Amino acid sequence: MAAEVEINGFGQAIGAKLAHWAGAEFPPHQVMSGWGCRLEPLDPARHTPSLWQAFAADDGAMWTYLTSGPFADEPAMLVWLQQCAAKGDPQFYTIVDEASGRALGLASYLRIDPQAGSMEVGWLHFSPAMQRTRLSTAAMALMMARAFALGYRRYEWKCNALNQPSRQAALRLGFNYEGTFRQARVDKGRNRDTAWFSVLDGEWPALKACFERWLADENFDRQGRQLLRLSELTAPCRVNGD
Repeated sequence: MAAEVEINGFGQAIGAKLAHWAGAEFPPHQVMSGWGCRLEPLDPARHTPSLWQAFAADDGAMWTYLTSGPFADEPAMLVWLQQCAAKGDPQFYTIVDEASGRALGLASYLRIDPQAGSMEVGWLHFSPAMQRTRLSTAAMALMMARAFALGYRRYEWKCNALNQPSRQAALRLGFNYEGTFRQARVDKGRNRDTAWFSVLDGEWPALKACFERWLADENFDRQGRQLLRLSELTAPCRVNGD
């Protein structure tokens, strides 16, 4: 989807005027739920035991591309979660499986800029029990839906450019690859190039329909296996074809 361009009195190309733009709303730190997923504002005292148990099922690989962890023990992770919960941006959520009541992952909104109408989803920590599941997709769909309902124009996903699973997840969810910022950060003493992805508000209605179709009960057999692949549904929504 190409951005609209106007020509001013000097013959210069300028962006289209947003006559009715008044900014977006800062996201309220409230529960989001749907499709068996419940996103709760992070409460370290209540969520840490379940998160520690869920994350302990990982051999350490889930922390490779993250700026935090792994943690030596549960008290150390509790301190980190307390630091996370104290921030307004990033705004952290715990991802809870409604069927079991277990906290299985973390996610956040960050780089929240209501005036520009832009925000990012990040700090994604999905335990092994949550990875490649309906729950993980539901969490991402719920967060994206709220962002656009609050009036945001741009929803971003960024990751270490070497993190292929994260790059593939962004494309599967319908994000468009925008490029790579070279030597963008130093994480854990190592260089990090950052890959950028986005979804715009004009692209959201088509993506919303894809999520609703994929997450519907009838898209899963009795063993919980998908009948339609989300990546096949969202592929036509990506403007650059990556």
